[in-house]
Amino acid sequence: MTMPEKLKLLSWRDIVFVALPSLLLVFGAFWLAAQFIKPAPPDQLVVSTGGEGGAYQRFAASYKDVLARYGITLVEKPSAGSIENLERLRNPGLEVDAAFIQGGTASRKEEDELVSLGDFYHEPLWIFYREAAVQGGDRLLDLKGKRVAIGGAGSGTRHLAMELLAANGVDASNTQLIEAGGLGLLGRLRKNEIDAIFAVGPTQSALVWSLLYTPGVRLMNLTHAEAYTRLFPHLARLVLPRGAIDLARDFPPHDIQMVSPMATLLVREDTHPALIGLLMQAASEVHGEPGVFQKPREFPRVGHNEFPLSSEAERYYKSGKPFLQRYLPFWAATLIDRMVVMLVPLLAVLLPLFKFAPQIYGWRVRSRIYRRYGELKFLENEINEDPGRHTRAEWLEKLDLIEKDASNIRTPLTFTDILYTLRGHIDLVRDMILRRTPG
Repeated sequence: MTMPEKLKLLSWRDIVFVALPSLLLVFGAFWLAAQFIKPAPPDQLVVSTGGEGGAYQRFAASYKDVLARYGITLVEKPSAGSIENLERLRNPGLEVDAAFIQGGTASRKEEDELVSLGDFYHEPLWIFYREAAVQGGDRLLDLKGKRVAIGGAGSGTRHLAMELLAANGVDASNTQLIEAGGLGLLGRLRKNEIDAIFAVGPTQSALVWSLLYTPGVRLMNLTHAEAYTRLFPHLARLVLPRGAIDLARDFPPHDIQMVSPMATLLVREDTHPALIGLLMQAASEVHGEPGVFQKPREFPRVGHNEFPLSSEAERYYKSGKPFLQRYLPFWAATLIDRMVVMLVPLLAVLLPLFKFAPQIYGWRVRSRIYRRYGELKFLENEINEDPGRHTRAEWLEKLDLIEKDASNIRTPLTFTDILYTLRGHIDLVRDMILRRTPG
């Protein structure tokens, strides 16, 4: 039998009856999966950094190189510092995806939709002063009455400086507090326009490194470092070991006690998970190196700040780089990752359909044949109860209608045995009519 002939035997009405609900079910699964699938990650990430030449800007430049390998462009937006960065993240009108935040400068609000990526590195507080202007130099109280640069407005440095100075009774009423930051302070210090400078950042910061090697300038050894960590829980006590800056010069000549907040990266909750994953990889690469205040691979790590940890960052800390990205390019890994979300509910629908759809189709075909069986049985009962109710011709006419109807059933080859059995039973009833009714 040719294929066109086989197709003619199919019951297209039954196929439509089974196929239409099945298609609707598949489309429904697609629609449901689409509600959970994330769009493709954007090819740009905007990060609010800090002042020119600062640590935030330097680290952002390193992130930029890492993300470029995956085809993502990192756009840096300089700012006054941590306070302004937080304001930018909270402003929905500004296109900022992530921002560097200094620990202790941000308090979570109920309406905030921000999450943390963990602790990225120590941001030690460096307090430099001119030896000729400050006596003692191991207590913040020694800065009372001096000209002190506390960092620019909107910076985390200013926030921390004001906290610590206030704890020592030093404020604008008894000390000249200068809101300024950046490399320009170095020149002012050399011109004796400033007596002391507060700076927050890693050792490699341009301002910190320059001040460490400026003649006549000393780094304050905070006698009360441990006490500050008890008063301000966001601070940790650090020790700059003797000779850690320059072993040949034995600099510093003794251990220096310092305090340090922790630097973190906050992102908006709607930032694409794939971009958060790339930020975590960049942070591990940039901040995982050993340093004066950290061991190899100590950072990044799970943080303990006021903002909840991003679920994607939490997954990274537990499992590392996503499985697919270990073997595939970033674009391919993200595409497959998104497709899996579509395939899971689809397979959950298709597998049962492949099993039950043929059964439902078979039931539909058999039910029409069984319906004729019912008519045949009803006719047989009538003949048995009262053969004389109709003439032989009338009984045969009723039987012929059932046989004609059965002959018109479109039956696939799989079900022809049932149809032929029905026809055999029709012949048996015909013999019974011929035997039980007068000619």
